[in-house]
Amino acid sequence: MANEVAIPARFEIEVRDIEYQRHNDAPLLARLYRPIGASDTDAPFPALVEVHGGAWASGDRLNNAPLDEALAKSGIVVLAIDFRMPPAFRYPDSIADINLAIRWLKAHALEFGSRRELVAGLGTSSGAHQLLLTMLKPDDPRYAALPLPPPNPPPHAGEGRVGVAEAPAEDSRLPYIVLCWPISDPLARYRMVRDKGNTRLVEAHDAYWRSEAEMTEGNPQLILERGESGALPPAIVVQGTGDDNVTPDMADRFAAAYRARGGELELHKFDGQPHTFIVRDPASEASRRATELIRDFVLAQAAR
Repeated sequence: MANEVAIPARFEIEVRDIEYQRHNDAPLLARLYRPIGASDTDAPFPALVEVHGGAWASGDRLNNAPLDEALAKSGIVVLAIDFRMPPAFRYPDSIADINLAIRWLKAHALEFGSRRELVAGLGTSSGAHQLLLTMLKPDDPRYAALPLPPPNPPPHAGEGRVGVAEAPAEDSRLPYIVLCWPISDPLARYRMVRDKGNTRLVEAHDAYWRSEAEMTEGNPQLILERGESGALPPAIVVQGTGDDNVTPDMADRFAAAYRARGGELELHKFDGQPHTFIVRDPASEASRRATELIRDFVLAQAAR
């Protein structure tokens, strides 16, 4: 089908929504994509917390469904999350949600056919930026501020809420990370879209960030250059060369800074491809090749 990525499916999958936390009695949902019908030799599966893009201010857990489904059919558990967004919430509220989601999936990994040490992260666009922040600074008290839900919370009608059997002391450290067309330097992107007169993206920046000073502080590129990160896990970056939502050198600058700090990073460029190209045109050859690269990277890292 035109809305599917054309890579081989090894597994049937279960797809369902789960409530992973609440704010003032409002649920935040995640969509679980889980391989099923596995033999003993297939499990445990690697698992990914998937963080969608949308310029920090739009989108939801369904944004990357074609990519998530393709990865799950390859034998990877994917938990695609909703998180708080403008106008009601601004930086760093969403980072705290993502940090919690990582800890939540670690606590529930066995239920979904994985293990806590196999939980990693995948982010796209501004979601990649937000995932990077919680990976680079897992102990930042603002990012790690939310506790895991209490053990065995009461069920809520209409939602598949799952409690924590024994609320373990998890953290948000990741063994590896997958980044698709990341906004790794939000300040540089803000100045670029402002200069181009891209009102939609300027307004999205202003909705999430209070100032350029915040874009400087919560900036993965500058965090690396300032030497503020801890140990860096292996990473893969997928980037189209026709992407006008990032500065032309953004992926290269990030890769250089990551490697300079001792991180292992694969950068894969796709000629002429635009922003969000995998989910924009899942049936394309570029989308197939990019998804296979991501699949192979995840499976190789999980096998280490």
